[in-house]
Formats: sequence, C-alpha cells, structure tokens
Amino acid sequence: MKALVLSGGAGTRLRPITHTSAKQLVPVANKAVLFYGLESIAAAGITEVGVIVGDTAREIQDAVGDGSAFGLNVTYIPQERPLGLAHAVLVARDWLGDDDFVMYLGDNFIVGGISGVVDAFRRTRPDAQILLTRVKDPRPFGVAELDPDGRVVGLEEKPRHPKSDLALVGVYLFTPVIHDAVREVTPSWRGELEITHALQHLIDAHADVRSTVIEGYWKDTGNVADMLEVNRTVLEGLTRRIDGEVDERSQTVGRVVVEEGARIVNSRIVGPAVVGSGTVVEDSYVGPFTSIAENCHVADSELEFSIVLRDSSIHGVGRIESSLIGRHVEVTPAPSVPSAHRLVLGDHSKVQIHT
Repeated sequence: MKALVLSGGAGTRLRPITHTSAKQLVPVANKAVLFYGLESIAAAGITEVGVIVGDTAREIQDAVGDGSAFGLNVTYIPQERPLGLAHAVLVARDWLGDDDFVMYLGDNFIVGGISGVVDAFRRTRPDAQILLTRVKDPRPFGVAELDPDGRVVGLEEKPRHPKSDLALVGVYLFTPVIHDAVREVTPSWRGELEITHALQHLIDAHADVRSTVIEGYWKDTGNVADMLEVNRTVLEGLTRRIDGEVDERSQTVGRVVVEEGARIVNSRIVGPAVVGSGTVVEDSYVGPFTSIAENCHVADSELEFSIVLRDSSIHGVGRIESSLIGRHVEVTPAPSVPSAHRLVLGDHSKVQIHT
C-alpha cells in the first residue's frame, strides 16, 4: 500500500503567511503540520509516499527531503496548478500503478493517527473508504449523505444547502478502481476535479464505498482560527522539559518546554507552552497555548494563545493573544500619535482594531 500526500495549493485562507511559505509547513507546537501526517503514515506501516507539490515545491522538498527522517521513501510529483483532489490522483497515476493507496491532505490534523482505519481497509478491502466527522457548519467541506443503514448514498462538495452534518475528513483510502472514476470527472462549478464526484461515480456504479465516522479530534488547518486550535490541542499533550537556560529570576509553571539553546530571563512562562532553540524571552510573560519557534526574541511583552514563527521579534508591545505571527517579523510599539493607527499590511490581510 502507498500513500499520496497533497502538499500543493495556494493556502489563500492563511494569507499573508502563505504568500511566502507553504501552508503545510506552518508549525503546530513548533513542528510543521505536514510532519504530523507523515508520521501517521509511517506509523500505519506505509513506507512508499508520493508527495504532490505545486508552487512551493522547493520549500516542501527542503523540509521533507527523501523522507528517511520519517522512515519513508518519498517521491515528489509536480502538479502545475491545484485543480482538485481528483486531478491529483490523475497526475500521480503512473507512480501509484495498481497499488491500493491512502490519500492524505497535508494540511489536515488527526489526533490518534490513521493506523486503525488503514488496518481495517487492508483486511476488508472495499473499493473506497472515507472518513467522516460531524461539524456545526458543513458548508465549507465535502459532505456525505448516509442511508438509515449507514451506507454512503451521496456526496457533495461545499454544498450551499448540506443534506447532513457529516464532513469528509482529509483522508481517503482507495483501490485501483478509483482511477477509472477520476477519468470520468468533469470540472465542478469551482473549476476543479472533485474527488467527491469520483466517489459519487463509484456509488452510482454500485461499488463498495464505505465510511467511518471518527469521534476523535480532526481539523483542516486552512485558517488562522483552526491553526491556533490545533496548536492548543497538541500543546495539551506536552511533557515538561527544560533543556535551555532559565535564570533565577524566572518561573516556569506546568507543561513548559524550553528547547536547548533557548534562554528565559526575568520572565514567567505558564504552560502548556513551548520555546524554541535559540529564542530569548526576557522581561516578559508567555501564557498558555503559545508556541514560539527558534531564534525569536520576546522582550517586555505578554503573549498568550499564539504561534510565533522563527526569526521574529516582539518588543515592548504589551499583550498579544490569539495571533499567528510569521517569520522574520518585527512587532514594536507604534509612535505616540493621538487617535491614529499606523499599518503596514500585506495583500489579503485582515486587521481588527479596537476603537
């Protein structure tokens, strides 16, 4: 069995972060979201992995390499444009051959991994297996309709009027019959080749398409709010570890990780929180559910429920919370201009200003 990992896509909902970085490499608890998926695939006993890449191919390749760090053998498969999940299967056809495979969306996060569902698929080998979870608002997702016996009878991609609250999780398992189905797919109203249409083709042809409703935690980390929520979930599982330097005027409370090479000076860190190697926190407070990546500098500030990417600095700005701060960012106090805001923002930014 092989794995096809999708790591293309523009990541428009995470702009401006994704103007300069692949969305799959935004870190959760100081580890790229994509790495959690690769670790789950390896834990399921799959070693041959094809990674679909697009405009951020070089960055993905530099981060993942040949896959040996994860116990995997990785092949990169270029996709010129992100034209849908079914299109990704089409461009990977030669590499997939006639093997069964799991398709894993690289920006998805599933607590507990996929070993159980992969083992069940290997034993029973239906034509296709989908994972579902109940969500409050299914409109942004692929949505499944089940009959009273739990069989999949219909699938829609991002429906305006969903027929159920069962959203497709970004993990699919297929036998080679999917290849005939994706060749029958035509572009949707979004201009993409939807995997839900290929699955519907299998259903209409009376293929064996099964579903599993998962009860565990799942998130599509496509926007800032979900990214922060996943970060919170992962940090809750931290084991306290202080490998860096914490001076006598500082305090670390609870599940705090201070990586080797980090320094905490006259500061209070309340877990769960992680401070990356080479980072200096001084005269500051770092509160729960915060991840600060490597080589950052936080001084005379308060930070809580936030993610700070590498090589950034936060100096003298009071309290920051519920924030995602990119790489090589400088956050400093604004000049003392009465009743004015001074902003330098990238394209597609969103700003909330308290007035």
